[in-house]
Amino acid sequence: SRLQDEFEVSFLTLSHRLFSRNLGAYSEEQGGRFHQDVRDIERRYQGRWDVTMLADYCWLLKRETEDENRKRTRQSMKEKKKRFHKEHE
Repeated sequence: SRLQDEFEVSFLTLSHRLFSRNLGAYSEEQGGRFHQDVRDIERRYQGRWDVTMLADYCWLLKRETEDENRKRTRQSMKEKKKRFHKEHE
């Protein structure tokens, strides 16, 4: 719908202004992911676009980012342990 398209453009513009240092290159895959997230949230909120929905989306992104950071840390620790054991064999 036109309203949804306007909302998505406004949200992307706002996100870019607020978080531009963290964005890096915005790929096609990330754009597709954004649109999928918006569709999922729209289904959850049954088409009602409001502040609560926007806050929900922001928390979703924050949780995913934290999970990715934790995952990377765990993997790097695994690699460190592997390397340590190889060196001490």
